[in-house]
Amino acid sequence: MAIFAYLLGLATGVLLLIWQQHRQHRREQRLMKTLKTTDWPTAVGRVEQLVQTQPQQQRQLRSLGTSRDTLEHILQTAPIGYLQVDEENQLIWCNEQANRLLKMNQPLTGPVQRRRLLLEVARSYELDALIEEAREKQTCCQREWMLYQISPDPLHPKEEPTYPLRGYALPLDNGEVGVFLENRQEAALLVQQRDRWTSDVAHELKTPLTSIRLVAETLQPRVDDGQRRWLDRLINETIRLSNLVEDLLNLSRLQGDQFQGLTLEPVDLPQLIQRAWISLEPLAQVKGLSLTYDGPSHCLVNLDETLFHRVLLNLIDNAIKHSPSRATIFVHLTEPDRSAKASDRLSDSLTLEVMDMGSGFSAKDLPHIFDRFYRADPSRSRSDPLVDLPPVDPGVATEVGRGTGLGLAIVSQIVEAHNGTITAANHPDLGGGWLQLRLPATAQVI
Repeated sequence: MAIFAYLLGLATGVLLLIWQQHRQHRREQRLMKTLKTTDWPTAVGRVEQLVQTQPQQQRQLRSLGTSRDTLEHILQTAPIGYLQVDEENQLIWCNEQANRLLKMNQPLTGPVQRRRLLLEVARSYELDALIEEAREKQTCCQREWMLYQISPDPLHPKEEPTYPLRGYALPLDNGEVGVFLENRQEAALLVQQRDRWTSDVAHELKTPLTSIRLVAETLQPRVDDGQRRWLDRLINETIRLSNLVEDLLNLSRLQGDQFQGLTLEPVDLPQLIQRAWISLEPLAQVKGLSLTYDGPSHCLVNLDETLFHRVLLNLIDNAIKHSPSRATIFVHLTEPDRSAKASDRLSDSLTLEVMDMGSGFSAKDLPHIFDRFYRADPSRSRSDPLVDLPPVDPGVATEVGRGTGLGLAIVSQIVEAHNGTITAANHPDLGGGWLQLRLPATAQVI
């Protein structure tokens, strides 16, 4: 009986040993499979390498953690707001500036304790639309809007500050979106102060310039021919300054609270184009220029006739200045395609194109074509008339028609008031300047 018990214990021990060895073998096989090797020595070597690299990986993890903390601290102390939402537009993270700008009243800055929809904590539908746009386009998007604070208690309304915001949304991984927020209140105030100062200066300059011109014109027939050339030049420069003052006043009238709105009425646009050309034809004849119109003979459009006539004058005048002698200026009018899809905005709009055969715009000038006082062409640059005066012919008068650098800025402002857009480019075939003006299809009178 004792021998049987001994043998039974011995067999059990052998079976346990075999099972343990089999289990160890399977572990080794799994390890070698994980390490992608077929022999045990190589596997052991790779394990040793992993053990040796573990301290380095730990240091890298600590470094990444430090960098993350640093970035979080930078965002927390940044002078602009930043917030981050997940794929369901739930607020993940925000800094103190974003919390204050949007009046979100988060209990803790940084990672929020309980995720809530952004619209629940910041009632700004423009911000929500900006986030969706960035997520759909998968590119950085920008938008400006006025933030109107809504009182949470309708029974006790409270006046909240309203200010302009600018948002920059950028798509992140896993459907998340980060948004930088900038308060534009100070910039808007600076623009208002600049416009007010410009308007005041223009008003103050208008009267003395008119007086100088009247005095010069009174003296003109009373001096001899040699001195009269100087008066001619004085009158021309006075007219140029008067034009500059008038352009500044026109810009001031089109901006801010001074703008009285548009006086819209049905206008035959082709006839208005013809009237603008007739007004500028004497200038064009000096260079032997002609106008080629392509488009419908009649097209009624709801426009402010006076302002849009100024648009056409400035566009055609710009083409005249940049055209070589005996060239052609092209004006192309395209009516909206009523059968086009709603998403095709280019076809579903009234398009007016003015093209010249000059040298075109340089690449560095194109982004600034519609900026105030910007001159893309060197011939428009200001110069001192007395310094440039040739000594052999001191009576040569300067060109009265030199631009003030405000013509296209006024065009852009008037077109924007009509809910339209205008772009500048170089024509692919003609090579000259190509100004494209688009008005919404609803502006056309059927």
